[in-house]
Amino acid sequence: MSEIAHLAATIFKRAGKANRFIVAIAGPPGAGKSTLSASLHDLLPEGAVEVVPMDGFHYDDIVLERRGLRARKGAPDTFDFGGFETLLKRIRAGEAEIAIPVFDRGMELSRAAAAIVGAETKFILVEGNYLLLDEEPWLRLAPLFDFSIFVDVPRNELERRLMERWHEHGRSEADARAWIASNDMPNIERVLARRRAADLVFGQPG
Repeated sequence: MSEIAHLAATIFKRAGKANRFIVAIAGPPGAGKSTLSASLHDLLPEGAVEVVPMDGFHYDDIVLERRGLRARKGAPDTFDFGGFETLLKRIRAGEAEIAIPVFDRGMELSRAAAAIVGAETKFILVEGNYLLLDEEPWLRLAPLFDFSIFVDVPRNELERRLMERWHEHGRSEADARAWIASNDMPNIERVLARRRAADLVFGQPG
């Protein structure tokens, strides 16, 4: 059994007979949280699982420009934490049909109501950088998760993946390196230095 298949089996077993089982999948930028979430989505029971990305709560670039935060996009204070927390509370409460926003990286925009958590959705895979951040207000998320996973990747591999990501999105090598140094790496260091312990650490060696 592969490591991801074993992880899916662990989640399935831990969920037991719960109507909703909310899993936090946290890690620094470039760790592969979205890839892991998609793999788990395919391994858990069809029709009973949904991925909820924290990135859907990015503030729009217009808002970030107005607040002087455009150069720090992706930092904790560039997300609508209150909206994200409210969404998780609605999921936790077992509401039957909840629309969720999804961030479109190609457009650099969040698409509202792009996916639905339905009444039959048992497994909720919440993925994002700051789900385990040991800082206010992010600490308030802790009781909303049933199980937490931290995706651990060496720093040099994170940097390589981020270079690849920004190249794919049209940045020059110099621009990509400058953005990683000024924005991505500070966010990576914050996630690594200020995280709460996870129930499970999922290693992805470089």
